[in-house]
Amino acid sequence: MARLIRAAIPPMHPGGRPIVAAVGGVATALCLVTGRGALLGALATAATAAFFRNPHRVPPPLDGVVLAPADGTVATIEDVVPPPELDLPREKAPRVSVFLSVLDVHTQRVPLDGRVVDVEYRPGAFLSADLDKASEDNERNAVLFEAEDGTRIGVVQIAGLIARRIVCDVRPGAEVAAGETFGLIRFGSRVDTYLPAGARVTVATGQRAVGGETVLAELP
Repeated sequence: MARLIRAAIPPMHPGGRPIVAAVGGVATALCLVTGRGALLGALATAATAAFFRNPHRVPPPLDGVVLAPADGTVATIEDVVPPPELDLPREKAPRVSVFLSVLDVHTQRVPLDGRVVDVEYRPGAFLSADLDKASEDNERNAVLFEAEDGTRIGVVQIAGLIARRIVCDVRPGAEVAAGETFGLIRFGSRVDTYLPAGARVTVATGQRAVGGETVLAELP
């Protein structure tokens, strides 16, 4: 029975625990003071815990591909110059942007086997994450991954209109595997993936992506 429960209820990302504890504490305090709202408080706490869920994902057994780093809807696919903090070639290359609604899983996944080259946080605004200028103006955290063959992929976590906290659990030099969880954005947000020139994008605008499982692109 315990195994079935664990399989049915995804674990929670550690970054969400303080928020869930705060919601639960407020709900309990209001119930003790007013004598009402126990059901509403329990539902609010459960909904908050569900938001920070971190379900198990199984990467496809494929070589030479880049996996989606986040759940959500593919918002834009375009050739752009990567942001300077990623230290990628200053030339146009494919970028796939995935928009995360408040109902999506908000953990981020490693796009390919390799290592973390660099991590750089940039403060910024909190515009709606579905706007194009959110990639440049919003609070963001850039992670540069490198495969064994030297291929580099940039993933940028971007805070949205109501997001106020980006969590990144990896540091430069860390060895990582495709599909592993590496971070979390609290509430609505966006994740941009910067691919090398010549990569073939395998998703379409409007398509749903599943972090750690959906193939975003085939490497050149």
